Amino acid sequence: QVHFVESGGGLVQPGGSLRLSCAASGFTLDDYAIGWFRRALGKELEGVSCTSSSDDRTYYLDSVKGRFTISRNNAKNTVYLQANSLEPEDTALYYCAAGPRFYCSKYGPIYGTEDYWGKGLLVTVSS
Repeated sequence: QVHFVESGGGLVQPGGSLRLSCAASGFTLDDYAIGWFRRALGKELEGVSCTSSSDDRTYYLDSVKGRFTISRNNAKNTVYLQANSLEPEDTALYYCAAGPRFYCSKYGPIYGTEDYWGKGLLVTVSS
């Protein structure tokens, strides 16, 4: 019964914006650190952004700093990734994650086998 309901992916032109959302079900997000990963075609999974359970530590991949913003709405039990000034290099499957072993370090998000993942949102940046 633990899962995420995801929305917000799609096709956008370079320079455009998207807001990715993951609504958690079966657990309470504000108990955990949260984060976003992405996997581009032919590339490895990379940590895009994360924030600690108390939101006192936030991490962004260098290539998205100043363009992406992670946030959460505890009343809606939802985590967001606002992605602005999108570039073709941002094209990827984006995954939200959270859980009891999830940790937001200064080097990026760290996950464990007990954590919860979204199924992935496809973001395509193309003219």
